[in-house]
Amino acid sequence: MFASPTSAAIFLMLNGVLLYGAELLRRRAPVTELEDDARIAETVSWRGSFFVGAAQAIALIPGFSRSGATIAGGLIVGLSHKDAARFAFLLATPIIGAAAVLKLPELFGSAGNGVRGQALVAALCSGAAAFFAVRFLMRYFETNTLMPFAIYCFAAGLACTIYFVS
Repeated sequence: MFASPTSAAIFLMLNGVLLYGAELLRRRAPVTELEDDARIAETVSWRGSFFVGAAQAIALIPGFSRSGATIAGGLIVGLSHKDAARFAFLLATPIIGAAAVLKLPELFGSAGNGVRGQALVAALCSGAAAFFAVRFLMRYFETNTLMPFAIYCFAAGLACTIYFVS
């Protein structure tokens, strides 16, 4: 049911609604002079951490963003935009590492014959792109909100839904 492009487009629109709703429901983050990680640890309770971590699970549905859902969860539990983004990226790190550990034996085995060089170049390029994307987003969230992403997701989802339905 979720494998169709139409359902992914509809869920992309709902992703926009989720991001917009998180902006409306967010609690204002307390202003403190603590370092980033200490501020996050002080602001988010165990229950809040569980909620933010569980918010990632919505990304199992095509069209929903894992980082968007996690940042939205962080806003709802009282983190600032910057801290919610940092927490979302920190939560992704173990999953990305585990995925790499699972795939490395396959790459170094017979299935990797003839593609190891390309895989190394791809890994280096994606690592560099991820570094610059995270750096940009961390600066962006110091002063901005999720609203442009919410509008984009809703508009792109609506356009795709109209295209796929017609």
